[in-house]
Amino acid sequence: MGAHSISGHDLKSVLTHLSEHGYAVLEGVLSNSEVRHYRGLVEELFEREQNEPFNPGDGPALPADAEIEKYLKESYLVSEAELARLMQRIRYTRAQNQGTVWPVSPSQVVKNFLHLPTLFDHDKSQRIWNLVNKAPDFGKLIEQPVMLKLVRDILGPDCVLADCSATSIGPHTEGGAWHVDVPLGQLPEPLPDFPLTVQNAWVLDEFTTTNGATQIVPGSHRTRKKPQWGEQQENSVVLAAPAGSVVIWLSNTWHRSGPNVTDGPRPAILCYYCRSWIKPFTDFTSSLSPEIARTFSPELRYLLGFSSNALVRG
Repeated sequence: MGAHSISGHDLKSVLTHLSEHGYAVLEGVLSNSEVRHYRGLVEELFEREQNEPFNPGDGPALPADAEIEKYLKESYLVSEAELARLMQRIRYTRAQNQGTVWPVSPSQVVKNFLHLPTLFDHDKSQRIWNLVNKAPDFGKLIEQPVMLKLVRDILGPDCVLADCSATSIGPHTEGGAWHVDVPLGQLPEPLPDFPLTVQNAWVLDEFTTTNGATQIVPGSHRTRKKPQWGEQQENSVVLAAPAGSVVIWLSNTWHRSGPNVTDGPRPAILCYYCRSWIKPFTDFTSSLSPEIARTFSPELRYLLGFSSNALVRG
């Protein structure tokens, strides 16, 4: 399964496994007390946002909204209430951008520009966006020394953070669709033969074969192709790992959340890094409060986009 003990800090073997198979599992990165701390933080946030979903406001409806709503219905297992909230968020954000519409269909819009569900699998599963602004302690995971060294060895020393979120894969859910990560979905095949982004999941509850742990197809990053929508993958493996581990995969490795046939949710923290010249998934410089940003190290601020984003020139 590609498991490595972090006690030896043998990052060379981890990098080799990532290069050959597209994924790796590092055990024992977080202590038991750290796992309890981060699990407690996300459980509180999950409950709060389940009861009070994100509602920034609204904006004017446009004729293009019918196509957007149809696309969201076909792409995500969302309740009518969450679909209505998604459309409201889209209208609000469009109004903040001078009412500018996309020049392409919703299916062609890069996911960076599109609001995605916070509740899915018909409200059984959940995602928390803008995580580090809601619980700044998660910044420590973003710049965790061993993980950051590994990510920089893959993406370059000037890489930045694309996103930081929490997921909870709900009980008795069927798992997600096989995919590669943003921005590869927008690129024609053959895909680049080097990784553009790296995703890692911090394991708060043990990842098992039955509770919705991430699944990957070993070696799929070498195909330079995208998985076919809805297609089954017979050669997939489950990234089983004890709590306190971190699982990592390259953006071009085919992966998905597996089915959760248990009676409980499967939480994790996702830290998603990209090469410095790729537009991040989240604009932290706009969403992060200045008071919180000032408490972070210069290294973490750079990862979050401070002094590493596009400039106002002239």
